[in-house]
Amino acid sequence: MKRYILGMLIGVLVASRGYAAEVVVHMYRVTPDGIGNEIGVVTASDGKYGLLLTPNLGDLTPGAHGFHVHQNADCGPGKQDDKSVAGLAAGGHLDPAKVGKHEGPYGSGHLGDQPVLVVGPDGRATLPVLGPRLKVKDLKGHSLMIHVGGDNYSDEPEKLGGGGARVACGVIAP
Repeated sequence: MKRYILGMLIGVLVASRGYAAEVVVHMYRVTPDGIGNEIGVVTASDGKYGLLLTPNLGDLTPGAHGFHVHQNADCGPGKQDDKSVAGLAAGGHLDPAKVGKHEGPYGSGHLGDQPVLVVGPDGRATLPVLGPRLKVKDLKGHSLMIHVGGDNYSDEPEKLGGGGARVACGVIAP
């Protein structure tokens, strides 16, 4: 019986090594003055079909929001045209191949383009989204950003899917 239990325990430990990696990203409100209150977390985990991003967020405007992985692991403000801009230190969308195009999660554009984040009438976002071209390891040393407004996954008629200002951000440690 002891051998059976020991065998089962070893089997569970070996099997658990095959399970997906996971990281919890704490998301904070961003303003031109800096980083504000935490609004919740997004859990990123590897799955069979890509990166599963599971939000548990509140205090957001209802509707669709642009949702992207950004280049830098910094959610602070930055200067643009001598004005302080919320979350600008995060840089642009993650684009290691330097394609320079916004085509959404299923296109061949920025690697950081993710499906829109849907926020319910209560200001909460809990609906998971799937980033088919990413894994947890790709997030390390970058940031996760939520924008005002939706995302049409195109650079037309407006650049970067027409999404607006940066409203919330979380850093993924290297």
